[in-house]
Amino acid sequence: MSLLKDLSVFWGMFHVLLLFIMLFRSRYTKKKTLILAGFSMGTLMLLNIAGLVFWGFDTMGKIFIFTCTIPSFLFFYLLSADKKFRFLLTFCLADTSCLWIMGVTNLLDYYLGGGQYILLFISRLIAFPLLEYCSYRFLRKPYLELQNTVKNGWGIFAGMTMLYYILLTVMLFYPVNIVYRPEDLLPCILVLLLMFFNYGTIFSALYRQLLLYREQQNERILQEQKYSLETQLENQQRIRKIKHDMKGYTITLSGLLSTGKTTEALEYLEHVKTEMDTLPRQFCANPYINAVFVQYYQKLQELDTECRMEIRIGEEVLPYMELCQILSNGLENAYNALKELDVKDREASVQMKYNRDYLIIRIKNRCRGALHVEKGVIPPTDKKGKDHGFGLITIQEAAKRLDGDMFCYTEKGNFILDVMIRAESTIL
Repeated sequence: MSLLKDLSVFWGMFHVLLLFIMLFRSRYTKKKTLILAGFSMGTLMLLNIAGLVFWGFDTMGKIFIFTCTIPSFLFFYLLSADKKFRFLLTFCLADTSCLWIMGVTNLLDYYLGGGQYILLFISRLIAFPLLEYCSYRFLRKPYLELQNTVKNGWGIFAGMTMLYYILLTVMLFYPVNIVYRPEDLLPCILVLLLMFFNYGTIFSALYRQLLLYREQQNERILQEQKYSLETQLENQQRIRKIKHDMKGYTITLSGLLSTGKTTEALEYLEHVKTEMDTLPRQFCANPYINAVFVQYYQKLQELDTECRMEIRIGEEVLPYMELCQILSNGLENAYNALKELDVKDREASVQMKYNRDYLIIRIKNRCRGALHVEKGVIPPTDKKGKDHGFGLITIQEAAKRLDGDMFCYTEKGNFILDVMIRAESTIL
């Protein structure tokens, strides 16, 4: 029967690994992460299973934190894209959840199953996949979104989960297994119940943070749409005014030419040309996207920026809401970066064109020499305030809604933002 116990421990170790991989953010590709984790953690599990065979569960339970927890913590820390409290919370969350299941099933088997390990094996066989299903179905998506968006407030939750891990380990295994300490059974049950409700409190608090972030995002999107529509309306009014004035210009010019005042006519034409130059440029046929280009082209010109625009989209109907989000946030980031540079260093370029099956958007601007961003990593903002820190995340989310992706990185003193969107996703 002890074989069932050993198999259930192996089953639990395997599923705590799956649960953690499900919730944490790796800085490597999914394939590379799975290969590294499978090889390294598989070896670690085999060593711990060998320890269970030679020294037994009671002895290994006391040193499990040193033989499995700490090595796996260090390994995943090297793989993780998060290096502080977000990683600690995720790690302790997975470990304590699985340790909680192991503690509860151990007590159920001892007091209800007669210590034969049959109930232990069956309950763990069901409980771990059920935990993973619930985590994947209800927790994974909002939790990963939280890790992407919420930068502060993780420390208190990480500290709570770490303390619970230590507390559970002590209550369940020190000085001996809890089933041999009936006098500590009631405190142990209370700790298990308290952990259940406290984790519910943690998830509720994190979910409220997510709702707050989404509300801020929606507010920002509405502001961008309002500003884009106002810019478009202003441009249309200016165009109507120029068209109205053209009749007067034509009459005046005809009068000057009919009286032989060629010099005055040429001077008047120069005046008209200057007036026409105030018209907004036409970058593309889509009025909403063009309004974004016009707005930021004017802002970049005010900074005396050398700006190159290569816009190659036709009159096709485009998902302008998402594309305007991508362009306005990307150009706003470029504008803010260029403001910090000397005038002679201010350069920017924008490309928007089709390449085979993709619509490619590239925004490239000079940046501070000290800035270094690896491809695939979203850099944290160094600005404060509720309206800062969402730009690149907004771009990434908008691209994903169009079945695309976003990458940003630095190269030779330039910050480069690349967005790739499947062409069929852009045609409405």
